[in-house]
Amino acid sequence: MIDLHTHTDESDGTLSPGQLVRAAVDMGLEALAVTDHDTFAGYDRAAGPARAAGLDLVCGIEVSTKLRNPATGYGKAVHVLGYFLDGVPTTEFRLWLGDMQQSRRDRNERLAERLESLGKPVALAEVEKLGRSIAGRPHFAKLMVEKGYVGSVQEAFEIYLGEGGKAYVEREEPGVAEGIRKIREAGGLAAVAHPIRLGRHPGVADRLIGEMRGFGLRGIEAYHSDHSRQDVALFLELARRLGMAVTGGTDFHGGAKPGIQLGTGINGNVAVPRSVLERLRGQGART
Repeated sequence: MIDLHTHTDESDGTLSPGQLVRAAVDMGLEALAVTDHDTFAGYDRAAGPARAAGLDLVCGIEVSTKLRNPATGYGKAVHVLGYFLDGVPTTEFRLWLGDMQQSRRDRNERLAERLESLGKPVALAEVEKLGRSIAGRPHFAKLMVEKGYVGSVQEAFEIYLGEGGKAYVEREEPGVAEGIRKIREAGGLAAVAHPIRLGRHPGVADRLIGEMRGFGLRGIEAYHSDHSRQDVALFLELARRLGMAVTGGTDFHGGAKPGIQLGTGINGNVAVPRSVLERLRGQGART
């Protein structure tokens, strides 16, 4: 059993990289990928403990992008997983991520100002202390719960932080084509994360994945905690039909998403075989 989609406290998870490695070893995972949002800080800190424990650690990342409609300019959020299976990512890619992080900080400043104007002040310093390398809306939401502004993280997003919320502000994010291209140029294999979120209407995910395949997308995350058995079968078949690689993981965040267990997902709905990683590594050399 393996898990190729996990997060540490260097993005929006709650376990430190060392704690995540220990949890993986304790439960007998054969391989683990750290795929923090827009940063390698978690992977970098996990590499030493994983090596010492004999755990097969995969260098990964989850890049935030937008798939924009040329007619309307509206951007649909698409998360792209990048797996660096043949070596570490380039310095140029890490510098590009630094630019993205600055864009996130600019958005956070505007978000803090908007919340203050609504009588729900959350200091940016508090958010950054909580969010470490990648502070974002989940950290705002957690602090809003702690301050008594809302009853839950979900409520914070529904009323204030989600698209259409009272305090929502747009963040400048790269287009999905740019994100895929940057991953590939850095030596990585690009795969779409939790594709069910692209749209549940029949044919929507197929169409969008086909479009992204034209940008250089090479994989589909068929196994995921959001996916039913029918969803898994659908995405496995789509990957076969399009000649794309398959990946999978739980999207583990620790206490931030307590219903999702490392390696097994929600009530055991994720079981990624070791062969998935072996095939990915075979595909990685042909990105």
